[in-house]
Amino acid sequence: MSIEISLIEYPCAFPIKIMGKNQAGFAQAVMQIVMHHAPDFDPASMEMKSSKKGKYLSLTCIIQATSRNQLDELYRELCDHPTVVMVL
Repeated sequence: MSIEISLIEYPCAFPIKIMGKNQAGFAQAVMQIVMHHAPDFDPASMEMKSSKKGKYLSLTCIIQATSRNQLDELYRELCDHPTVVMVL
């Protein structure tokens, strides 16, 4: 039996960076996914930055992470979204 040791102490402020195609509805879709897993997330705190040529949009969301499972599910749903290119 293995014991899983977490390097993160919950609850904590946890930044998530989501990159995707700069198209209509991308930021709103990401915001809905984040709020589904972190209902206390303040959408006004989401930071947005366009790439140099404007093809991609980077979003940074800082959530109050409560568990490893919460983060795993959030990352899984974000990565499964068709407009998301990368999640860090």
